[in-house]
Amino acid sequence: MARVILPLVFGLLGCAILVSLGIWQVQRLAWKQGVLAQIDARITAAPVALPIRPDRQRDQYLAVTAQGQVAPGVVRILVSQKGAGAGYRIISPLRVGARRVLLDRGVMPVDRDVTAAPAGDVQVVGNLLWPDEIDGFTPAPDLAANIWFARDLVALSGALETEPVMIVMRARTFDDYPISPLPVGTEGIPNDHLGYALTWFSLALVWAGMTGFFLWRMKRPRTEG
Repeated sequence: MARVILPLVFGLLGCAILVSLGIWQVQRLAWKQGVLAQIDARITAAPVALPIRPDRQRDQYLAVTAQGQVAPGVVRILVSQKGAGAGYRIISPLRVGARRVLLDRGVMPVDRDVTAAPAGDVQVVGNLLWPDEIDGFTPAPDLAANIWFARDLVALSGALETEPVMIVMRARTFDDYPISPLPVGTEGIPNDHLGYALTWFSLALVWAGMTGFFLWRMKRPRTEG
């Protein structure tokens, strides 16, 4: 009996740790779902005027409306959409009074040409966004071909002579074909906690089964050869 105590304790301890990790991931799942619900509510809220001094922490996803002129100048950012394939995300300057901000107009097929900027005053509704798309593996833009690979606000604002502020358009008062708006959403925000929880709980079951099998083998009567 004494020789099974250590394996039993080891097995119970391992199961307890794995189950606790699964419970922690369930708690994280509830927290993440709450965060995503808050972001969704912020994205779909009634739009307000563009803040004078937008703040990344305070104004991320803020729904805004702005009236001005789409200024000359275009940056094409290569993107891939599920079910649609490759396309270009089109970024242009938007003059709002004395200010110039970045306007994410949406996406278009790679085999189409960008049409001229609409003339006159336009009104757009969208969300402020500070994208987190840059890492050590992001290629440098091909300036000669005007192909970029991420929305780097600092670099984009330098290239288009704007504030490092971006409105991702949801609705517009002008025809921008063949560009289709690609609004901000929570679909791209990772939420893998349910998968992690199932993994930990599955490992706990495997650990318990292995412990039970090991103890059964230890208690099994040995047969003489």
